[in-house]
Amino acid sequence: MTLDDLPPLREALRAGGIGADKRFGQHFLLDLNICRKIARLAGLLEGETVIEVGPGPGGLTRALLEAGARTIAIEKDAKFTPLLDELAAAARGRLTIVHGDALAVDEAALVGPGDGAVIVANLPYNVGTPLLIKWLTGPFQPRRMILMFQREVAERIVAAPGSDHYGRLAVIAQALCRAEIVMDLPARAFTPPPKVASAVVRLTPLPERPDDALIEALQRVTQAAFGQRRKMLRSALRDLGGATLCEGAGIDPDARAETIPIDGFLAMAKVRLAQSAPDSDRL
Repeated sequence: MTLDDLPPLREALRAGGIGADKRFGQHFLLDLNICRKIARLAGLLEGETVIEVGPGPGGLTRALLEAGARTIAIEKDAKFTPLLDELAAAARGRLTIVHGDALAVDEAALVGPGDGAVIVANLPYNVGTPLLIKWLTGPFQPRRMILMFQREVAERIVAAPGSDHYGRLAVIAQALCRAEIVMDLPARAFTPPPKVASAVVRLTPLPERPDDALIEALQRVTQAAFGQRRKMLRSALRDLGGATLCEGAGIDPDARAETIPIDGFLAMAKVRLAQSAPDSDRL
């Protein structure tokens, strides 16, 4: 059996009596033409290692395999095992199925030594944001990410300072990556249709990544700053130094978090990191 011999996705789901589970935020993308477009947005995949989370019945997985990728698919829901096993047999060694929770998976151990991996996924709605934060700030650093989210979440990732969607997610994502919405999908593209539209975001790591200590400081600063939206920074950041922290970074303490650009938050994170370092490290 080859990939071309596999039955259509709708037919495979019907034969297996498989439906979407609301507990896992499942909405199936069954149009292989759309799946192929998403795979192309990831760039040249021939010979690449790709991690996919939540493959479900395997529509996007098929497209990734057609593009020549070695694919590692992480699936929590066991009901898809027969479909994915059939797909793995047709892929002839280029598809590895990992049964488990992607939030707990050690991606580096799955990929092994080498050039890392690309992540391409139609993320389950209920874990999309935590997974993104994990991949942005954790020890495993993807080469690039092409991820589908609810449209509102996608807008929060790419938001500019001063916009309604600008917040902690935008700051962390854009401090580490170039983030862009590259595709919109209406609800009717999915089975069953969700109540909201979706969008695909491409995240490309910036050439110079902040070190781990600075990323951790950035997370603390943004959590405090956006935890009390519309409060002046001198108040929102009181526990981290308040006005002193802001002034050390060249930021107006009376400004509000939603108006501060990415560079401003990085500057505050650097000041916070310097303030919290042991005296010997400041010499």
